[in-house]
Amino acid sequence: MDSILVKGNGPLNGQIPIAGAKNACLTLMPATLLSEEPLTLTNAPRLSDIKTMTELLQSLGAEVSGLQDGQVQAMSSHNIDNHVADYEIVRKMRASNLVLGPMLARLGQAVVSLPGGCAIGARPMDLHIHGLEALGAEIELKDGYLHAKAPRGLKGAVIELSFASVGATENIMMAATLAKGTTQIKNAAREPEIIDLADCLKKMGAHIEGAGTPVITIEGVDRLHGATHPVVTDRIELGTYMLAPAICGGEVELLGGRLDLVGAFVEKLNEAGVDVIETKAGLKVKRQGDRVKAVDVTTEPFPGFPTDLQAQMMALMCTAEGTSVLEEKIFENRFMHAPELIRMGAKIDVQGGHATVTGVDHLKGAPVMATDLRASVSLILAGLAAEGETLINRVYHLDRGYEKVVRKFSGVGAQIERIKGG
Repeated sequence: MDSILVKGNGPLNGQIPIAGAKNACLTLMPATLLSEEPLTLTNAPRLSDIKTMTELLQSLGAEVSGLQDGQVQAMSSHNIDNHVADYEIVRKMRASNLVLGPMLARLGQAVVSLPGGCAIGARPMDLHIHGLEALGAEIELKDGYLHAKAPRGLKGAVIELSFASVGATENIMMAATLAKGTTQIKNAAREPEIIDLADCLKKMGAHIEGAGTPVITIEGVDRLHGATHPVVTDRIELGTYMLAPAICGGEVELLGGRLDLVGAFVEKLNEAGVDVIETKAGLKVKRQGDRVKAVDVTTEPFPGFPTDLQAQMMALMCTAEGTSVLEEKIFENRFMHAPELIRMGAKIDVQGGHATVTGVDHLKGAPVMATDLRASVSLILAGLAAEGETLINRVYHLDRGYEKVVRKFSGVGAQIERIKGG
């Protein structure tokens, strides 16, 4: 099993290109199931999760040419000959459940295994099921699979989500594009990935209004056609690399970065004493002093502070002046990186959904273990700011969400290498 070796060596300087968003691409790819015509996505990231979604779509009968030079080429679902999303594929990644809505809408049936993914708490399918049932689907759970059918087709409905779930909003929105009549999703998720999906669906001929607001309205159409669509910039990768000069010093420009994608995150960086400046090519980040100031953080749905940047922000707070409190309100079990940071000399006290972090002068390198995707990269950030060497084990999580992570950090002066396992 591979590991990553990091040596703390001072400030970082240079440029880092930001890839297309993993979470957006994983949502856009199932949209191909809504049409017989090809869907081409550009600016797609090269990640293991994208390969898993490719495998899933191909198992259903879709043609996917594969990832070449950052592009998913001409996916085509003109010959879908299977409506069962098998457990052996779905268990690898939670986003696999996003084939449910499109298959129901176009084929009138779908059998989808309950999904897997990172071990950061239960993320049930209740809201997905509730929304699709409101559209007229009949769904039954048998032997770990959701058996869904819409023998009379889907019909528009008013659906109010009890929580602004990104996945449920996406599944319902895709299904509603081919439903008869008008669908309104209330308390809809507002993430940039939702807007990106809506933009793509509209290029395919869907009628959608309100994406990015709490109320999305979809007027169903008889059929969708093909399209070409660029995947939006990955705001989580962007935020992660913005933290590199914040924790290590130096000045780094994030190519393709956009302020509108990371507004709440940038507010906290500014509060901590980190400058973020817009440039023609993206965003430039520089720490004001020798250490940042402690700030309190509460994770919230977009446009609030992203839960997917909480672990990385904790790494920054470990060497901040003062004491900060990080409150996790999205997922339980998402402080599993805290014990690993403590091994590096951090002072962290976790009580339920709160973590109190008292900054120290410096961290010390140590062998640590990655527990999930974002925890993995938080340990790299901590290692870059630590004295000595940090060996991060179980880094296969990284391949799910960060492409060329070693190359990108090395490009700004970090001493980092991937060590192949036996």
